[in-house]
Amino acid sequence: MSKLDRFLVVSLIVLLLAAMALVLVGSDLFRPSRSGQVTFEIGDTETLTARVVEVLEEGQIELGPNSSQPYQRLLLRVEQGSLSGQEVVVEEGTINIISQERLFSPGDRVFLERVVGPDADRLYISDFVRTSPLFFLLFLFIVMVMLVGRGRGIRSLLGTALSLVVIFAYILPQIIAGHDPVLVSVSGSIVLLAVSTYVTYGWNAKAHAAVLGMALSLTLTAILAWAFVGWARLTGLSSEESSYLVIEFGTGMDLRGLVLGGMIIGSLGVLDDVCVGQASAVFELVNANRDLKWGSLVHRSLNIGRDHIAAMVNTLLLAYAGASLPLLMVFTVYQEPIWRRLNREPIAEEFVRTLVGSVGLILAVPITALIASSLACWVVQREQGRLGGNIGARDGSSGVGLAEDSQVQ
Repeated sequence: MSKLDRFLVVSLIVLLLAAMALVLVGSDLFRPSRSGQVTFEIGDTETLTARVVEVLEEGQIELGPNSSQPYQRLLLRVEQGSLSGQEVVVEEGTINIISQERLFSPGDRVFLERVVGPDADRLYISDFVRTSPLFFLLFLFIVMVMLVGRGRGIRSLLGTALSLVVIFAYILPQIIAGHDPVLVSVSGSIVLLAVSTYVTYGWNAKAHAAVLGMALSLTLTAILAWAFVGWARLTGLSSEESSYLVIEFGTGMDLRGLVLGGMIIGSLGVLDDVCVGQASAVFELVNANRDLKWGSLVHRSLNIGRDHIAAMVNTLLLAYAGASLPLLMVFTVYQEPIWRRLNREPIAEEFVRTLVGSVGLILAVPITALIASSLACWVVQREQGRLGGNIGARDGSSGVGLAEDSQVQ
């Protein structure tokens, strides 16, 4: 492992440890602590962590004709919060809608919500505490990337960490501050892609081609998204999160811009994959045959890109369909004409998102192929000229051949 790779490993470990520390204890460090002297007013809420001690009672409760659901009475011991150390009894399934997967067992850790009332507090379980499996999965992912990808895998992890920094330190704060979500998303995405690409693949012609291809493709995707979101009259009010944002920031929040920004950022992953893959294919073709002319290089790289397009368009469609599967099931259950289903905003939004992303993906292949082929031919000509000059100066010849082991990158 080189010194650079060791430095990147150390940097990555420091970043991950800092992130884990913020997630685990950040809320306690930066939130004013509620000591025993602090009083709660009626209507105040507090999130506590608790552990299930015992299931006191469970069974089925009737919701209506031919409809029932499970319920439980649970004894919990509060682990953190103003009620720390106390044991409380909570009912689950008597008021809220639950399923068998929602049932709790002794030892489960949960988030307990406390709502201060005039006579007594209302306590209810909001969710499981999932910190342990999430961090274990993250650890497994990092280890696998480092073992299989080695040096380049380490660089890709660092690039991913920097991408998250751009999203959470620039894109989201700028949108919350009231700046145009589209401009913020485009500018942030270009910076994000450039940084992660150069960190992963180094400062070379192949990376330059991939970054230029991604920047142009992303800009065209943003223009397409802007045109079709406006034409389709998408408002951005189709999701539950939009209602929360309106309550928090008022009606001045640009929800349509958020839809556009989401489409732009959502297309980053596939654009990154296609542009880097296309640039790599071009430079590998040049390394295999230095005599390839520009036109032939473009043609061969497009042949490779067509296979990539076929696979990635299907991947994009399945990714969006999988993310929206519950929504699709709801619209399947309630029978209505297909045109009416497509016209509903949640479906129309995913329709536009999928097709705009797919068009941007298709455009990325020829754009990156043209840029990468031009750069590759320029690099080869420059190296041939430099090598020819060196040979001529040494023995008077005018040879233009390249050493077999030289690589165009």
